[in-house]
Amino acid sequence: MLEKQDRFSRYDPGKFRRRFGVLMWIVIVSVSLLTSRIWYLQVVKGDELRSQSENNRVRIHEVKALRGIIRDTHGKAIVENQPSYDISVVPGAVKNVGDVIRVLEAIYGSQGMEFRRDVSVSEKNRPFIPFKLAKNVSWEDLALVETHSLDLPGVVVDVVPVRKYLGGEMTAHVLGYVGEVSPEDLNGDQTGTLKPGDRIGKSGIEKYLDEYLRGENGGEYIEVNAVGRKVKTLRRVEPIPGHDVTLTIDAELQKVAWEAMDGKVGSVVAMDPRDGAIRVMVSRPAFDPNLFNKGMHPEEWRGLAGDPMRPMENKALSGQYPPGSTFKIVVAAAGLGEGIITPETTFYCKGLFRLGNHEFRCWQKKGHGKVNLHRAIVESCDVYFYNVGRMVGVDKLAEYARAFGFGALTGISLPGERCGLIPTGEWKLKKTGVPWQPGDTISISIGQGYITVTPLQLLNAYCALANGGTLYSPRLVQRIEHVDGKVLKEFGPEIRSVLPLSEEQMDAIRKGLWGVCNEPHGTGWALRRPGRDVSGKTGTAQVVGQKSKWQGIKSEQMAWKFRDHALFVCYAPEKNPEIAVAVVVEHGGHGGGAAAPVARKIIDAYFKGRDEQKKAQEGET
Repeated sequence: MLEKQDRFSRYDPGKFRRRFGVLMWIVIVSVSLLTSRIWYLQVVKGDELRSQSENNRVRIHEVKALRGIIRDTHGKAIVENQPSYDISVVPGAVKNVGDVIRVLEAIYGSQGMEFRRDVSVSEKNRPFIPFKLAKNVSWEDLALVETHSLDLPGVVVDVVPVRKYLGGEMTAHVLGYVGEVSPEDLNGDQTGTLKPGDRIGKSGIEKYLDEYLRGENGGEYIEVNAVGRKVKTLRRVEPIPGHDVTLTIDAELQKVAWEAMDGKVGSVVAMDPRDGAIRVMVSRPAFDPNLFNKGMHPEEWRGLAGDPMRPMENKALSGQYPPGSTFKIVVAAAGLGEGIITPETTFYCKGLFRLGNHEFRCWQKKGHGKVNLHRAIVESCDVYFYNVGRMVGVDKLAEYARAFGFGALTGISLPGERCGLIPTGEWKLKKTGVPWQPGDTISISIGQGYITVTPLQLLNAYCALANGGTLYSPRLVQRIEHVDGKVLKEFGPEIRSVLPLSEEQMDAIRKGLWGVCNEPHGTGWALRRPGRDVSGKTGTAQVVGQKSKWQGIKSEQMAWKFRDHALFVCYAPEKNPEIAVAVVVEHGGHGGGAAAPVARKIIDAYFKGRDEQKKAQEGET
């Protein structure tokens, strides 16, 4: 007992208190750190962590809006939507996305499917947003994902609408195609509405009217299980579909034109001269816009983009060609408008025209003899227009050419249009450093030399002459409607300018164009249609850079790339014309032989359809 008391008496109370104080400070600091951490996690990082926690259970799934339907002028759908199945992965729901992709590749090994691997950015910045690995997979392939769902955590199937272009290649250049937004698209987005993965119009009407066609995406909050599979929908915001669009294109005529150009390279455009409404726009060869639904392999894209036949180019509005003899109406207009000639003025054609030491030949080697304006247009006498062009001069020719709409954009509602070239003396001096020569004017007078035009410009010029002098802006869009049919916007005729000619002067040229197709010696005799009164003009345009070794050799014996371009422009009927057609066949030879038959099929189909429609209407009444 004394021993115990001795031990307690030896204990120092002050030393105990010091140790206890140190212990208390350790506890206080620990509790303070824990409290601070709890405050930081709950207050400072609370929203973020709550969101991450919620994302482990609740996902926001975007519901894509249906793009608007596109119809032809008769209300026939030419672009629709169809369901597409995409395989995606939620990066934040799996440990290693690469492992998931390898499992998918093993499952689809026999099909040879390729899966996107550039998922690293999404893993870091958008871990709970599905990342597309494969687009537009078949229903059979989709079943494999469902069968192996336990082996594919984080893999989901999205049902998204894609475009179905009912005409395929036939309407590709008018309609364009839809594709996934690129970084350039996102950077150039002024509205701030585009997001990675969105699909937008990339060319054609799809691009021009993208803001109307696209609609607004919706979304749904879905509860998922541990492997990211949907359990139930918690809330849904319905998407707003895009607006429907009605074009001025006639799908039946478009098909006729497409088939008429089979095996040819070039373009066809048809227009209503009364208001500038485009009925046909065909460019061959073309591409199938449906191919872009699945995503195009880089090799496929390079094949299309690098094809020397230029299938991605809309030749109707971006192809630039010498107009050949179709330009003679401008030369005639300049001569008449400036009072240099009258319809009765004559020149003698003996097959060639001499200017200094140079000889410029007429296509008719034996000559046409004494020729007035009417006969010069009907038989396309080069010597007549050499004389008129020389008297008018290059700058006045350029002035009248611009009055007909050449050398400027037509204003059509499609991207990629080019304006061609109408040369002047000033232009040549600035471009080449060489003054304009009299021989240059002679070449321009028959649509050769430096001059180039587009098929659309050519058609528009002839429409202005046909309708009495009004130059319209070509029009592809008829109206834009809400999904319920209510008209949002309607597009009517838009007048650009009026030709600087009197009715008598225009009538003199028009009579010549009628004779081209209806008089025995006319170069467009193939278009003679009793009761239709077709008026038009043939053209043969020499290819720039044609080698001398081909001179004097028949067109069909030349290498294809050195053959002349064939052109034909026409309208019908003569009085109050309803339809006008321009055809350019690249390296097709002569306009009357290669281009005129294409126009003939379109003219015939138009009047056949019109007559059948009238009979149907009469039957109803």
